[in-house]
Amino acid sequence: MAATFSNSRLKKYDDLPTLWHWAFFQDAVSQDCLGADGHPSVSMFIPGVEGCARMWAGGRVSFLEPLKVGLDAARESSIIKVEEKQGRSGKLIFVTVQHDFYQEGALCISEEQDLVYRPPGPVKVEAKPFGEALEWVEDIEPTPALLFRYSAVTFNTHRIHYDWLYATQQESYPDLVVHGPLIATLMVRAFTTANPGRRPTSLSYRGVRPLTAEQDFKVSGRHIGKGKARLWAFNSNGLAHQAELHFA
Repeated sequence: MAATFSNSRLKKYDDLPTLWHWAFFQDAVSQDCLGADGHPSVSMFIPGVEGCARMWAGGRVSFLEPLKVGLDAARESSIIKVEEKQGRSGKLIFVTVQHDFYQEGALCISEEQDLVYRPPGPVKVEAKPFGEALEWVEDIEPTPALLFRYSAVTFNTHRIHYDWLYATQQESYPDLVVHGPLIATLMVRAFTTANPGRRPTSLSYRGVRPLTAEQDFKVSGRHIGKGKARLWAFNSNGLAHQAELHFA
């Protein structure tokens, strides 16, 4: 993770940077259990969504204690909600998964992740103009090398992030797709860089539309109250991701 984000190398007992825990606890699924999109077969996860495309829609994270580098940790996970809705493109299935992370018997991070299973085909979203007043802005170049390395370090085999032919021809994206978790991590990193000494305590984030590798984007934010900030990711086509961060 440090090499992927060009950070200095961490030492034992250092605090793990915010959201880097997403690189850990990935199931090492056998190659013959992967679906055509590269994800583990969804029938292993939840029945009834075979043939659907999967998207990471957002989530909520509480940072209670920092995870420490070099110490054992444990994650407990459960599906807490499954909901079917009808969208413009057809049936959508929303799945919420809760993950709790423990270290030395203490609950360190508690989060809920929202996943969406949708019919295959292009994602139809309307670009929303972005004109917020900003206090910090960071430019991001989503190179194929960055997307490949983040896929590798998070053991994410979803082909939309590294297989250009699959992403463009099978799922009709204009280019490789930037990972939702990567965007969230970059938004929070921009906050911590611009606000040294501020420690995130909770994050609520949501994807508005996908970002793809053919166009650079920006991660940005501003304070909206005491101990509270609004974060955004956007490009020339408008808003793509947004989040609210609480900090101490």
